[in-house]
Amino acid sequence: MSQTKKRVLITGANSYIGDSFRQYLEQYPQSYDVNIIDTIGWNPVPDDFRDYDVVFNVAGIAHIRETDENRHLYYDVNRDLAIKIAKAAKSSGVKQLILLSSMSVYGLTVGHITKSTLPRPVNAYGQSKLQADTEIETLADDTFRFVCLRPPMVYGKNCKGNYQLLRKFALKSPLFPKYVNKRSMVFIGNLCEFVKECIDLERSGMFFPQNAEYTVTSEMVRLIAEANGKKIRLTGAFNPAIKIAPVNVVKKVFGSLTYELTDTVGKYGFADSIRMTEGKL
Repeated sequence: MSQTKKRVLITGANSYIGDSFRQYLEQYPQSYDVNIIDTIGWNPVPDDFRDYDVVFNVAGIAHIRETDENRHLYYDVNRDLAIKIAKAAKSSGVKQLILLSSMSVYGLTVGHITKSTLPRPVNAYGQSKLQADTEIETLADDTFRFVCLRPPMVYGKNCKGNYQLLRKFALKSPLFPKYVNKRSMVFIGNLCEFVKECIDLERSGMFFPQNAEYTVTSEMVRLIAEANGKKIRLTGAFNPAIKIAPVNVVKKVFGSLTYELTDTVGKYGFADSIRMTEGKL
């Protein structure tokens, strides 16, 4: 990396990943000048990006129940705003755009995904993300590098999403199924490190940032309980029912959903990442 500071703009204030990444880069004040802006009601123009080398766009609609009334918001923000940001950034001379996409573009609850797997989104969230990825890719050239990140489940201290469901089980239930599965996941610290590496190495392309190893759901629950001083017993008694359960939420928890083990980050090991998420390290 050049000795000159990289000027980084994060678009999407009050985003878990955006705020976490800003704090992460602030550990390296000699290498980065970082700013974060709110995108609500924003109409980006080239002048907004004049002072920046890198834009990391994390603005998006997620973690809300999709309805007929709110479906348009996914396309307004995840697609249209993302494309406007990319076009304005390129026009202003920004050298690299990093876009936070999603595993949801593949439309899978269970399965294994490689770089050659064709996206088949099944909801507005996944469709809007994929449409943004595809359109922005057409803007990439030798002077405008495009990084498309499709992380799996992200977890970390104060995160939202499926981690909180597992945490409730870990803290309230005396039992949890000892069901062997594999899930690609990424700890927020590892994700931030990967994004930092993308900036440092001036990367372009599509990536699956993830922990160095797959996660077994029951082991995650056990470690969450342990970090909070609680004992939880893992049992195989429920496994036959889990194997045949058609319920989508069961598949999300116990099904195997993995990326090929590429773009891995091992800065934070799995056990330590759970302790950090629980505020115990």
